[in-house]
Amino acid sequence: MLMNVPETVVADALRGMAAAHPELVVDVDNRVVVRRDAPVAGKVALVSGGGSGHEPLHGGYVGPGMLDAACPGEVFTSPVPDQMVRAAAAVDSGEGVLFVVKNYTGDVLNFQMAAELAEDEGVQVASVVVNDDVAVTDSLHTAGRRGTGATLFVEKIAGAAAEEGAPLDRVAELANRVVESSRSFGVALSACATPAKGGPMFDLPAGELELGVGIHGEPGRERRPMMTAREIADYAVDAMLADLNPRQPVLALVNGMGGTPLLELYGFGAEVHRVLGERGVPVARTLLGNYVTSLDMAGCSVTLCQADAEMLRLWDAPVQTAALRWGR
Repeated sequence: MLMNVPETVVADALRGMAAAHPELVVDVDNRVVVRRDAPVAGKVALVSGGGSGHEPLHGGYVGPGMLDAACPGEVFTSPVPDQMVRAAAAVDSGEGVLFVVKNYTGDVLNFQMAAELAEDEGVQVASVVVNDDVAVTDSLHTAGRRGTGATLFVEKIAGAAAEEGAPLDRVAELANRVVESSRSFGVALSACATPAKGGPMFDLPAGELELGVGIHGEPGRERRPMMTAREIADYAVDAMLADLNPRQPVLALVNGMGGTPLLELYGFGAEVHRVLGERGVPVARTLLGNYVTSLDMAGCSVTLCQADAEMLRLWDAPVQTAALRWGR
């Protein structure tokens, strides 16, 4: 692996982020990434975070139009409440803070504790829990559905609303509406390798894939012999549509897990568009690339969000972060 020692891999990455992105304030010791112009007067602040290893989530989405701060934990490990409290204090302008939390037990508990601590310090906090993965109902480290690709949709759409000056209750309502309108499904073609272990963190024999895998390598619905991109797209999209039943055009995220080349992702994206067309679901926007990863896992995920006119407008609104930027 391209690293020094496992114990410093997150700190080393944060130092590299600071060097590459002077528009961010990166506190390596306290593990907080903040947009340099924070707090922004008159603006609700968005704070998110989670275990490292999913880059560019979440630090790559800090900046105008998305997050005001992010809290990276150790690899596949929730950040701690102190990080979240520091982040909230650094970005709160007096208009309140929205915590965006992926539905994993450690993340949920730590963000809840942080919200209570921040409110004790006079910061108004609202929270949204992202639980978009349709693959399984309960899993390792999760009560209910896991939070995956819809986190990006929440951060972008709610972040745009906050940038426009929407109040906290409105930003929170919109974020929850995005969650309710989104579904995801992931597939692993190989296991990811963690720095601490130095090798695959789960066993996936050659020639097999995991349908419905989680972003930490949690088991999905079933293992099968390798399938074609066409077959995987049919399976994944049908699993989401069975639960979502969209009546409006969708935002589509075709996401790489970190180890799949763009050549393959574009081919898979074509199949996702094909099956959506065959099912009569129009696609309003498509984002394709590595946005919510799982270290070096070969595989992909698809996220669909049934988007109304307001959500589409906010999706198209300007954004300027390390990993997502347009319109500025």
